[in-house]
Amino acid sequence: MASLLNLIGGLTPPPVILSDDYEGLEYRWKFISFRPALFQTQALLLVGVCLYVLLAFYGKRLNAQIANKWCASYLPFHLITLLIEPNCRFAAHLGLLEQQFSKASKGGLISDGYTDFFNFSTGRRTVASLHTVFTLRPRHDLLQMIYQFGWTLYDLRYQPQDDLVLDFKLAPDAAVPDFVWAVVAKDELVYIKENRWDLTFTKTTENSALPSSLSVMTEFADVTDNLFKPSDKLSLVNLLNDPIVLKYFRSLSVTDQPRDRPIVPLTSSEREKHVILSLRPPPASRVWETIPLINATFAFVDSLTKMNLRPETRNKLKKTREEVDKELVKEAQKEKKEEAAEDKKAAKRKAEEDRLSRLSAAEQKKALERDRKRAMKKSQGKVMRK
Repeated sequence: MASLLNLIGGLTPPPVILSDDYEGLEYRWKFISFRPALFQTQALLLVGVCLYVLLAFYGKRLNAQIANKWCASYLPFHLITLLIEPNCRFAAHLGLLEQQFSKASKGGLISDGYTDFFNFSTGRRTVASLHTVFTLRPRHDLLQMIYQFGWTLYDLRYQPQDDLVLDFKLAPDAAVPDFVWAVVAKDELVYIKENRWDLTFTKTTENSALPSSLSVMTEFADVTDNLFKPSDKLSLVNLLNDPIVLKYFRSLSVTDQPRDRPIVPLTSSEREKHVILSLRPPPASRVWETIPLINATFAFVDSLTKMNLRPETRNKLKKTREEVDKELVKEAQKEKKEEAAEDKKAAKRKAEEDRLSRLSAAEQKKALERDRKRAMKKSQGKVMRK
């Protein structure tokens, strides 16, 4: 009991001793006396907390504004709606999605926390679905922003930024050849090579039809030639030469492979084809500048069904995938054998431990000494062979 009282006494703060020499501002009411000068530290902490909360609300609102205003329709009706209701969700590109999809998500973006926003659209020929995903910087969290800034000083390659991804999942019956291809901004090459297993199928090349800041990642030149066929002035190639569009562009890829390396080959029902457009979201005041690029991406998706690859190209693409599947099977079998060997060793070790536990103390000591000598001989033999 005495120890408990001592513990409680140690946790109890010491009594406040008011000095009679205090000459600062003082407020008195009956027996209550408040001297502000004695609470300077607490006042600074309170100001810091209030500032942190205000910055959190501001960052939250700013992120929501970036995502919401990117979605204000360019059609006159939706422009009026945006003026009347400035917080209207999914409005700058809503008109375009409503034209392209029978089930565009009019309800707006779904937020997951204060940095991630999602939208799902479906109901279109060639495209099974479109996932629009905003991944924004944690502007609501001052500590994370400071950490990101500090890490940029340590790692010069680290450049935190907002990301907008439009993931077009192609319909299973879409007649699109199996290949992996991408156009990537050169300052994104290191990141995308580290995070996209499917792009390891490709080789990085230059293309005279694109500006010098972009690179092409392709399996074969025939694929690029088919995708870069001359078309109208709104073609994707022409737009990628537009400086206004180029400042938001990060990458555009077509893939029939998963972005993460699978453990075993995928079955035919598990295989999916995607067109993935990655952008830097424009500021709220310039959200309409990416509309031509999004519109051209829909035309680009439709053009995939019109590709006419040479028979030798198709055979090479097929052979590459067969070799990768064989490699995956081989690695899976190797890993399975290693796991089986580890399980066998563990079972043998457990059986030996059970056997020793049933022996007397003297017999256990002899057995342990025998094992120690055997292990010492093995280690000496290894040293001699070296």
